[in-house]
Amino acid sequence: MFGALLTWMQEHVAPVFLVATANDIDALPPELLRKGRLDEIFFVDLPDSEARSMIFAIHLRKRARDPKKFDLDLLSRAAEGYSGAEIEQAILSALQSSFSTRSELTTDAINHAIEDSPPLSRVMAERVNGLRRWADGRCVPAD
Repeated sequence: MFGALLTWMQEHVAPVFLVATANDIDALPPELLRKGRLDEIFFVDLPDSEARSMIFAIHLRKRARDPKKFDLDLLSRAAEGYSGAEIEQAILSALQSSFSTRSELTTDAINHAIEDSPPLSRVMAERVNGLRRWADGRCVPAD
């Protein structure tokens, strides 16, 4: 598969914009990463406070909840170090808890779900920090 991809990247005739993602860039062979194949490597870090607030709002709206009824600033602070997927899971967990107790979803319920599930950035802090150190000066920062 890798050989076919490299061949296609070298021989395609139509203009193409190729985007790829990787959780472990060390697993990718250097011949794939050279300029002319993948011209830039971007590093996407965990969301900042403003982005976390937006992620909460998106996932609350997705579940037919009005984000204005929640303290997004408090939730954003509580979810420091959480990925977008972890924020979504906190909302889902809080929804399930609220449903089982026949209560409305609240800021407190979501905050409790956040407190009960530490983020990967804390569980695997050494690896996350190592990835950040590796990316510093090697990748284009992206947000």
